[in-house]
Amino acid sequence: MLNMERLRTLDALARHGSVSGAAEALHVTTSAVSQQMGKLEREVDQQLLAKNGRGVRLTDAGRLLAEHAARILSQVELAQSDLEAHRGQVVGELRLSAFPTAARGLFPTALADLRGRHPALRVRSTELEPERGIAGVVRGDLDLAVVLDWYNKPMPLPDGLVKAPLLDDPAEVALPVGHRLADRDEVDLGEFADDEWITWGEGEFCHEWLMFTLRSRGIEPIVGHRAAETHTQLNLVAAGLGVCIAPLLGRHPVPGGVVMVPLKQRVRRHVYVVWRADADRRPSIRAAAQALRGAAETIA
Repeated sequence: MLNMERLRTLDALARHGSVSGAAEALHVTTSAVSQQMGKLEREVDQQLLAKNGRGVRLTDAGRLLAEHAARILSQVELAQSDLEAHRGQVVGELRLSAFPTAARGLFPTALADLRGRHPALRVRSTELEPERGIAGVVRGDLDLAVVLDWYNKPMPLPDGLVKAPLLDDPAEVALPVGHRLADRDEVDLGEFADDEWITWGEGEFCHEWLMFTLRSRGIEPIVGHRAAETHTQLNLVAAGLGVCIAPLLGRHPVPGGVVMVPLKQRVRRHVYVVWRADADRRPSIRAAAQALRGAAETIA
């Protein structure tokens, strides 16, 4: 009997191409991945991994079993989805994530609505950056993820995912009240070539978007401070330590000492929710997507 956890580990290895990649995707140690693969090799009595320089590669048997593992895991999800759809009730457990400002701006309203309408549904939520949320949905750790991309930088989605739009989130630039441009009706990004930026963490999608956007306008960004939370960024702006891009979602209340000025570029984030296509029939998925859309409609 093939063990589902070990098949999921093999599937992660095939998807990510390395033990470290699989371990990161599954939120386990590289040692745990190696142990699971060793047990799986003993179960099937065949070598599934071979050394490849400092890494490993799947053998022919490993690739063959990985193809079956992907289909098996998908069929398990389909079976769960069909059973839930047949029952026609919004019950069981639902695991979802959102990037921090969406968790702040959408989750309180959406999750309270779900609890009121579907008391038999047990919801578990967490904050995750978009890339990690998408990875969690792909590997089955999450049922849904609220993610984003920017008007000029799409977020790539793996095959097998469904997405539904929630809202377009306008962004403005946050300036200290004493800033030279604070009294303007609108500003151009090109006017901030000499300003220090307060931005997100290195490698985060929003940080990479900001660097890409400023450099596309001939500006080499001066990054003074980094903070994951919009409210931390805004408080740093209030202290006169720089400027930042502040989307509408999740930013209220804006602290004193900060002026929000629209950008001529009409900068927007596209916020949407994703789930696996093989879970599309689950009533709980549809109920959660509806609740999130309802919460998004309240964002002014």
